[in-house]
Amino acid sequence: MELADIYAAHRRIAPYVHRTPLLTSRLMEELLGKRLLLKAEHLQKTGSFKARGALAKALTLENPKGLLAVSSGNHAQGVAYAARILGVKALIVMPEEANPYKKEAARAYGAQVVDQGVTVENREEVARALLEETGYAFIHPFDDPLVMAGQGTAGLELMAQAGEMGLFPEAVLVPVGGGGLIAGVATAVKAFSPSTLVLGVEPEGADDARRSLEKGEIVRLSQAPQTRADGVRTLALGQHTFPILKRKVDAILTVSEEAILEAERLLFTRTKQVVEPTGALPLAAVLEHGERLPQVLALLLSGGNREFCAPA
Repeated sequence: MELADIYAAHRRIAPYVHRTPLLTSRLMEELLGKRLLLKAEHLQKTGSFKARGALAKALTLENPKGLLAVSSGNHAQGVAYAARILGVKALIVMPEEANPYKKEAARAYGAQVVDQGVTVENREEVARALLEETGYAFIHPFDDPLVMAGQGTAGLELMAQAGEMGLFPEAVLVPVGGGGLIAGVATAVKAFSPSTLVLGVEPEGADDARRSLEKGEIVRLSQAPQTRADGVRTLALGQHTFPILKRKVDAILTVSEEAILEAERLLFTRTKQVVEPTGALPLAAVLEHGERLPQVLALLLSGGNREFCAPA
């Protein structure tokens, strides 16, 4: 995947996605002592960046019978949205324990959700069986160069918007699950500014990407990690994403569950933005690692799909 692939993806998906804003917050900057640029992918179509990658792949398919995907949540909605654009059916394999709100959101876009007996560990096996049965086209959540290029369009926009504001991000912080988002964003960012740091962020209990980069090979978790950041509960980086992370990502930072929760709270109270736990990972990294970070930071808020809990 190269910058040209990201530009091509941008041209394909532009009619169907938002150019999400790059937000700022004086109150947050005063609190943390950093210049912060918040790339608001929680305001994207379907509530996350996943719509970009799903569309970037789906729009290259020739007359698919339908679209099939495995997902813990946001990719489901992205694929369901892409299927609606193409006018075909969507079939989504989701773990039984996945967020009920995200299941219902996928159904609201017209997808059929298969979740009975599905776990994070067996969902790809279930999907393979359904692929043979249906003949649908498979849209991988991250390990596909076309999907990665689509996610990279968020990085293209971020760098262009920062330039329009006359600002230079010294580091871009990105959540890491399977690596599709950070692979695409790093490719875009490094093409424009090789000196800008690209930093991934993972929960402490889901640090397979950090360990993979340290070891120089993909480290696979034996079971789904327990973290409130459900969007990064993948077991391992992808075969396509890992080499890009090795070349273009400067470091992976890990954060505590407490920092994730505090980051969500700050985003709501200081910026009035409703961001899901995974989307709050970059701000959690600023809270816990701020003294090691440069002054001008771009944070990719990857999604905002979370249920509302009414007061008792």
